[in-house]
Amino acid sequence: VVNYAPFTLLPSAVPSALFEQAYAVQQDFNLLVDAISQNKEFLEHTLASTIKADDFTARLFRIHMQVLEEGLAQSVFLGINRSDYMFDCGVDGTPALKQIEINTIAASFGGLTSRTAAVHGQVLKVLGKSEEASRLLPNNPSKGLALGIAKAWELYGSQSAVVMFLVEEVQRNIFDQRCVENELWNRNIRVIRKRFRDVFEKGSLDDAKRLYMDGQEVAVVYYREGYVPENYDQQNWEARLLLERSRAVKCPDIATQLAGTKKVQQELSRPGTLERLLPGHTEAVARMRATFAGLYSLDVGEEGDKMAAMAIADPDQFVLKPQREGGGNNLYGEELRQVLEKIRDSPERTSYILMDKIKPQPAMNYLLRAHSPLQVSECISELGIFGVYVRQGKEIVMNKAAGHLLRTKAIEHADGGVAAGVAVLDTPYLV
Repeated sequence: VVNYAPFTLLPSAVPSALFEQAYAVQQDFNLLVDAISQNKEFLEHTLASTIKADDFTARLFRIHMQVLEEGLAQSVFLGINRSDYMFDCGVDGTPALKQIEINTIAASFGGLTSRTAAVHGQVLKVLGKSEEASRLLPNNPSKGLALGIAKAWELYGSQSAVVMFLVEEVQRNIFDQRCVENELWNRNIRVIRKRFRDVFEKGSLDDAKRLYMDGQEVAVVYYREGYVPENYDQQNWEARLLLERSRAVKCPDIATQLAGTKKVQQELSRPGTLERLLPGHTEAVARMRATFAGLYSLDVGEEGDKMAAMAIADPDQFVLKPQREGGGNNLYGEELRQVLEKIRDSPERTSYILMDKIKPQPAMNYLLRAHSPLQVSECISELGIFGVYVRQGKEIVMNKAAGHLLRTKAIEHADGGVAAGVAVLDTPYLV
């Protein structure tokens, strides 16, 4: 069934200083994710407790170690990530930019959000607000993401090779992907769309570890699948291993996917960690740290015991996050308390982290969704900045912010993105 993507009737106000701050720090986060992906010891140490309690992270980690032991065949690396923020209204009511998470695999809506500003411009004109319509910023992440994929394809060095979008069995978000795909076709880069199942049945490596699908050499594998346990059965795990062992540029490679885990995010907030990962980048470290919310470990031991007790006593101050991408996984309030009480004395709690709950200032808007009544809702927004980087060997050859995404949801929904059916697409109106 073809359906329109949900969106707000009106653009939402976003403080311009915070918007600019989010853009200014994106290249720093790109460098950080890339540095983590190359730091075997850091990933091993940080995820040690998590892989004991979380089978999904453990399986990804095992593939990572196996590929390193065999020797990396891949020499060009492509990162497409999205750093998500909310505007936290502190005690004094001044909004501050606080990072929710960084998505390092299948960061979506770069395509659809490339169209959203035009929709809101049209609405404002119809309402007689042409002056306001002219102030909406142009935004085209699909072009920026495609530039990164095209650069990686070019550096791979085979004119006849294709880009493979690895997609889900049931593709609900196909138009978002098509926007990026069409940008590649416009550059005469061939794109194929395959599922894990196809890779398992038809994928192969030659002696030089070049990846072939149906006899076509694959230069870049762009994952829009593979970020939750439900995406895998035994065959799919084998397909993932085959892809990781290949020379093809994976976006992301498995180390970069691990760099996006919540446990890594929590470890980054510890004093001194950023400095160790990015020595000599004092200003970048300060810019990133300014966006961090409070993040806390639930590892077994005194520190974890203390945090668990605090969260059980006052659950509305915290969010409980598992090691998952894709929205709709976090726990709040009474549910947070119940889960923590259940796992309080078990090692299972190490598969979660705790984060301070961010409290944004709500605003009124209409959320337009297929088959939903139209009513004014109290809403909060989340700003995402797309980042793209390409590394060849040790040299960064591209590092940029590629556009933004604003998603808005009614305040009664604690968690969830657009694909999870909670948030809708929006456009920032800078104030």
